[in-house]
Amino acid sequence: MKPTLLILAAGMASRYGSMKQTEGFGPSGETIMDYSIYDAIKSGFGKVVFIIRKDFADGFKANFGNKLVGKIEVDYVYQEMTSFVDASNIPADRTKPWGTGHAVLCAKDAVKEPFAVINADDYYGTDAFAKAAEFLQSQCTANKYAIIGYQLDKTLSLHGTVSRGVCEVDDANNLVSINERTKIYKNEEGKVIYEDNDVVQEVAANSSVSMNFWCFHPAVFNDAQTLFDAFVPQHQGNIKAEFFIPIIADAFIGDDANVIQVIPTTSQWFGVTYKEDAPAVKASIDQLVADGVYPDALWA
Repeated sequence: MKPTLLILAAGMASRYGSMKQTEGFGPSGETIMDYSIYDAIKSGFGKVVFIIRKDFADGFKANFGNKLVGKIEVDYVYQEMTSFVDASNIPADRTKPWGTGHAVLCAKDAVKEPFAVINADDYYGTDAFAKAAEFLQSQCTANKYAIIGYQLDKTLSLHGTVSRGVCEVDDANNLVSINERTKIYKNEEGKVIYEDNDVVQEVAANSSVSMNFWCFHPAVFNDAQTLFDAFVPQHQGNIKAEFFIPIIADAFIGDDANVIQVIPTTSQWFGVTYKEDAPAVKASIDQLVADGVYPDALWA
């Protein structure tokens, strides 16, 4: 059975300032998602499911519907604030959905096979997709998931701080915990720093970090729903509370019968957290095209 690629594309892009998910960066107007889908097809994925919001569904379908016909099966799932939630538990002044874990849960009825989860606005690289596909097709079970691990200093922005999930691993390279570090940046001395509650600390530049590239068995959906059903009433007073994928992962590895393997990749990550990142992203894609990794026109 071919694995499925689940793309999280319902974000508000508040720091970026526009709908970066459908912005063209490639020489023929390709989005970052186009390159992810291309790499996924090449690696043996059989289906792509977009997690989007209903209010920009038309734009998404216009962008991706025709060019992917005959190349990969396509489906769309809507993440709304009311998805998988009892309306009586939603604070009156809440304005957006419940985070990445909630987005994954929204795909429960659309995905029945092992699947990978990625962000829409991150470039992950060919090596990452090849390793994810191999894991999903030969190793993924209801008790064994994986995450693709990137080297921290290769995931920073030159134009502001970033948030990264720093992975702690055991001797078998299985995940022990993910520590969410906000306000990570490289200082003038070239050291990688994070700030937390006015505390400034250095973090190892070669730390393995999560860029939200997960490999799951469909059994994860039942766990996600159980956890989310408890999360919403517990956080009813916090209109900004988010149900993140690491909440699901932490609960999963809390059972000694389960493991999440951290699979290192040689791929160079890049993405568009800030508007100022866009020229560097375009330059990186142009270089990949020049190097022959991708054709000039991806879907020609």
